[in-house]
Amino acid sequence: MIILGLDPSLSCTGWGVIRVEGSRISHIANGQIPTSPKAPMVQRLAALHSGIAEIIAAHRPDRAAAEEVFANKNAQSTIKLAQARGAVLAACGSAGLEVREHAARLVKKAVVGTGGADKAQVQAMLKVLLPGAMLAGADAADALAVAIADANLG
Repeated sequence: MIILGLDPSLSCTGWGVIRVEGSRISHIANGQIPTSPKAPMVQRLAALHSGIAEIIAAHRPDRAAAEEVFANKNAQSTIKLAQARGAVLAACGSAGLEVREHAARLVKKAVVGTGGADKAQVQAMLKVLLPGAMLAGADAADALAVAIADANLG
């Protein structure tokens, strides 16, 4: 089974693709889709949608997994995150992919063993779980963690 993990964000959406064979997990690819804060919102959302569509076409995942949305103290940030998630999830839906959603604390617990893990701990565990994988950045690492958590949660 191939799983596409997603860490949606308007500024930089992370993605990671893993293969799951029984209890064995292997890295296929990961990356980030940045958008320019100077670009109009509609162009930024279109870039996220088309970027994810290209990744789906290239790697042909069996399903996708994304972090659940969380509420920020800043309502404007929450709205922008929700719009980015909408573009990313719409790309998955257009490809007919099932998308499972997981809370950030659950992802950290599934990957590190504690829901309060920080980004450095998650990235350290990714190096253990996916030896040799070159991480494209923090957002890509988060997306790989979501994919691994989804694999572990069945």
